[in-house]
Amino acid sequence: MATPSHGVSRIGLVVLGIVLVAGISVTRGYNTLVQLDQQVQSQWGQVQNVYQRRLDLVPNLVETVKGAAAFEKGTFTAVAEARAKVGQVSAWMPSGPAKDSVQFGRFQQAQDGLSSALSRLMVVVERYPELKATENFRDLQAQLEGTENRIAVERMRFNEAAQSFNATRDSFPTNVVAGMFGDRFREKPYFTAQPAAQAAPKVKF
Repeated sequence: MATPSHGVSRIGLVVLGIVLVAGISVTRGYNTLVQLDQQVQSQWGQVQNVYQRRLDLVPNLVETVKGAAAFEKGTFTAVAEARAKVGQVSAWMPSGPAKDSVQFGRFQQAQDGLSSALSRLMVVVERYPELKATENFRDLQAQLEGTENRIAVERMRFNEAAQSFNATRDSFPTNVVAGMFGDRFREKPYFTAQPAAQAAPKVKF
């Protein structure tokens, strides 16, 4: 016959076992979320890099086009304003992905606006065949198209990383762990397709 002390010991062991299992589960869930969060952060860095590359190309591209299309002031102004807006929004952004969908949406909207302005600039170029024939413009256009393609790729990879994080975050019991840390593991936003604005600027030679 078990003594009362033995019964208490068994209960204590059961409680200790439950605490240990819960602790292991929380630790694993936390570490998994940290790992996936770091993957999202890393991919966000890649997205920023390719967008910055495009931003750096714009001044030289505009100056090159201005030399042959001096009267297209409205188009040049639109590109300059869109580029400035991208710079402002990027300065407000944290080092990692936006903390909420509104902030992230502003970033994407500004980038889409620059894509649209550059597309209109390329339409202007079509009216100046002598410009398209210059080596300097052709080189800049090739760099821009390559950068636009990289943007599409890096955005896709970011969405994949965000999807992996969100799927894990919303799964039981990891969702319990995520809830314990508040904004530390907030759901990641996604880039969404903008058919008109996101089409890479193209020129037919």
